[in-house]
Amino acid sequence: MEKYLLVCLCFGVLFANSSMDDSKNEILQKQVKAQMEKEKKYAKEQKFYNADQYDFSGAEVNPESVKKIHDIEVEDLDMDDVYD
Repeated sequence: MEKYLLVCLCFGVLFANSSMDDSKNEILQKQVKAQMEKEKKYAKEQKFYNADQYDFSGAEVNPESVKKIHDIEVEDLDMDDVYD
C-alpha cells in the first residue's frame, strides 16, 4: 500500500510538472509571437527611420531671410493680478 501511494505521488508530481511546463511554454509562445509582430511593424516602418533616403533640401532656411525678421517687442507682462 505504501508503495502504491509513493508511485501515485511520483506520477502526480511528474504530471503537475509537465502541466506547468506546458503553461510556461504557452506564455513563452505568446511573448515570442508578440515580439515577432513588433519586429514586423519595425521592418515595415524602417524606411521612415532611415533619414538617408529623404531629401531635406526643401526644408533648409536661408540665413539672409532670417536676418530680415523683426524682433517682437514684449509688452510689460504683469502677472500679479492673475494670482489675486
